[in-house]
Amino acid sequence: MRREAVFARDGYRCVYCGEVFDAESLSLDHVQPRARGGDHSGGNVVTACEACNVRKGHRRLSEFLAEEPRARENFFRYATHVWPRHLRAVEDEIRAREERAERRRA
Repeated sequence: MRREAVFARDGYRCVYCGEVFDAESLSLDHVQPRARGGDHSGGNVVTACEACNVRKGHRRLSEFLAEEPRARENFFRYATHVWPRHLRAVEDEIRAREERAERRRA
């Protein structure tokens, strides 16, 4: 899917901070990274502002969302076009991460 089409689809809103930007301040982010088999389809790309994309860096999406509660809330609110299987995988990874952290605290 073309960048401008994704930005328009997402209302020029970053799915992580929830703010609306002009196209020049936005980038695409892959939910399932290309290095892990993700593609450029509309169900695998979301709109991210430059600041959030830099903050996320090369971390897995689940790691970023687990560490940034506001970004997590916004992602599940605004990333409405992401494939359900990707959303489930991210939720499962976050849950597993939290369970591991809870076991370490116990």
